[in-house]
Amino acid sequence: MTLSTPARLLRLLSLLQGRREWAGTELAERLGVTDRTVRRDVGRLRELGYPVVSTTGTAGGYRLTSGEDLPPLLLDDDEAVAIATSLLGTLGDGETAGRALAKLTQVMPGRLRNRVTAVGASVVSVPDHRVARIDPGVLAVLAAAVRDREIVRFAYRRRDDSTTDRRVEPHHVVTTYGLWYLIAFDTRAADWRTFRVDRIDRPESARLRFSPRELPAGDPAEHVRQAIASTPYRYTVRATVPAPAEVVRARLPMSILARIQPIDETSCTVALGADSLDRLVRDVVTLGPGTRLDASPEVLAHLRDVGRWLLDQR
Repeated sequence: MTLSTPARLLRLLSLLQGRREWAGTELAERLGVTDRTVRRDVGRLRELGYPVVSTTGTAGGYRLTSGEDLPPLLLDDDEAVAIATSLLGTLGDGETAGRALAKLTQVMPGRLRNRVTAVGASVVSVPDHRVARIDPGVLAVLAAAVRDREIVRFAYRRRDDSTTDRRVEPHHVVTTYGLWYLIAFDTRAADWRTFRVDRIDRPESARLRFSPRELPAGDPAEHVRQAIASTPYRYTVRATVPAPAEVVRARLPMSILARIQPIDETSCTVALGADSLDRLVRDVVTLGPGTRLDASPEVLAHLRDVGRWLLDQR
C-alpha cells in the first residue's frame, strides 16, 4: 500500500527514533520509495524542526539527534498505554502522575488520546503496603548524578529512623521487588553501600566528577540481591514453609522477597529479620500454619508469649 506524504513522514520519523542510524537505501526499502524521495522527506522533517543529520559512509545515512527543541515523540498504541500505566503505578505522588499524564495526552493524536484517557479514568490505584513510594524529584537527581558521574550528598534515614549525612559516588539505580535502590561508593566509609531511594532526602550534586570504580558483584542487580540477603538484623528467624515460593511471596513485604528460596514445588525457606521482636512476629504470622521455625530462644519465647496472648482473646 502506498502511503500518503504525511503518513510516510510519520513512518520515517518513527524509524529514525527506533534506531541510532539508518542507511538511506534501508529507509527507502522500508518505506517503499526511492532514495530521492527519502532525501526529500528528510528535508521536510528538518523544516518541521526535527534535527536529522546526514552521516558519512559507503551509502550515506541519517540519524535523528536529541535536543531540547525536539518536537513531541511519536508513540504507537501499546507504547502510549504502557507509559500511562507506568505513571499511574509507579509515582507515589498522584497529583504529579496526573499532571504528567495530562501533558502527554495533549500532544497525542485523538485516537491515542482516547485510549490513554480511558486508562486514566478507569484505573484506580490502591496503595500497596509492600511498595515504598518514591519522590520523582529525588530519583531524578540521583539518576542525573549516575549519568554525569558526579558525587552526590544526601540525608539518609536508617531502619531505626536515625538520620545520617552521606557523600557518595553513585553507580547505579536499581528497581526490584517494588523498591528502588541506589548503589554507591560511600567516600567516608570507603566502601560500597546500597541505599533505599525512599529513605533518601534532599539529594544534591556536589558538582565534583569521579572516575567510576568496578562494582564488586559485577552486575548491579546481583549486587542489590546480595546486599538485601546479607542485611544484618538484631533478630532473625529461618522458616521452612509448606507452601510454594510464589504463594509465600504474595504474603510478605517486598523487601523480604529476595530472601525466599524454593525447596521444591510445594515448599520453601524464608530468612526473616527485624530490629524489633514485634515486627518479626508480624512477618512470621503471615507464613501460615505448618511453618517450622529456627530461631534463638529469645525470639521463640516472644513468639510463644504472643501466641498465648492471642489465645486469651477468645
